[in-house]
Amino acid sequence: MREVAAEPMRIEEPTNVSEVGRVATFEEHRGLLRGLAYRMLGSMADADDVVQETFLRWRGADVAAISSPRAWLVTACTRLAIDELRSARRSREDYVGPWLPEPVIGDGAPGASELAELGESLTFAFLLLLERLGPAERAALLLHEVLDLPHAEIARVLGRTEPACRQLLTRARRRLAGSTHPPMPLSSGQGARAEAFFTALHAADVPALMAVLTEDAQAWSDGGGKVTAARRVIRGAGRVARFLAGIVRKAPLGLRLAPATVNGRPGRLLLRAETVVAALSIEVDAAGRVAQVFIVRNPDKLSAARAAGPAQRSISR
Repeated sequence: MREVAAEPMRIEEPTNVSEVGRVATFEEHRGLLRGLAYRMLGSMADADDVVQETFLRWRGADVAAISSPRAWLVTACTRLAIDELRSARRSREDYVGPWLPEPVIGDGAPGASELAELGESLTFAFLLLLERLGPAERAALLLHEVLDLPHAEIARVLGRTEPACRQLLTRARRRLAGSTHPPMPLSSGQGARAEAFFTALHAADVPALMAVLTEDAQAWSDGGGKVTAARRVIRGAGRVARFLAGIVRKAPLGLRLAPATVNGRPGRLLLRAETVVAALSIEVDAAGRVAQVFIVRNPDKLSAARAAGPAQRSISR
């Protein structure tokens, strides 16, 4: 996993009028491509690499012969992301402990204005569900469910027949069926229950935490073998509550919690001396109880979080 760049790569200044138009067209679609690549890969650094390579190919293409720049760019970006994901999957086989996507901090999520189902398609819960799929299945599902492309267009992007793409989507949905806690929109009532969870977390109050957790709650902790983190997913309300309370109680002096939106969900940034050392996000069920807790501690995945910083006043412990 490459270290995350604080800012997306920038395109060098164009040198002539036709190049200005070419660059302008690409920039119009940058957010869309970044959002798609991130959802394919779970890494903003890798997503930015894919977007940059897409631009290089766009720069060398015969633009006059391209009837739909958006379709061309989505196709190029998707195919590059599929290749990158195949490579990333091999490296993830040796990953130490649970793997989580790189956190996206704040409301300005990649592709926010372009991707239809922004909130649910950005959550850790949804991205982890996508890990069950092969690269082509993942691409087909995102293109259909998130970008709302028709089957014929998906077939063109993936270089397959339309019936084959329908089969890909059917297989993908079958693999995702039966998810214990599928991602769902967060209502105002659920948001209030989420705040009750964070209040209990801040107080390291095990009974209060258990009261807002589902019985089969899960806690994922990603340290990547570089910092201390649970090597397995923790399951059950009691174990999750004790695990979370233990983190707070054992935290060194000076640790602070700052409210933040993490991958489209209520979350917290854990800071030590103004440096982000962890990002936490939650997923709630239909009743507003917390079903999943995601904690990213791998420092390689926190560069963007450090650049974003806490959006609101920190809460001193």
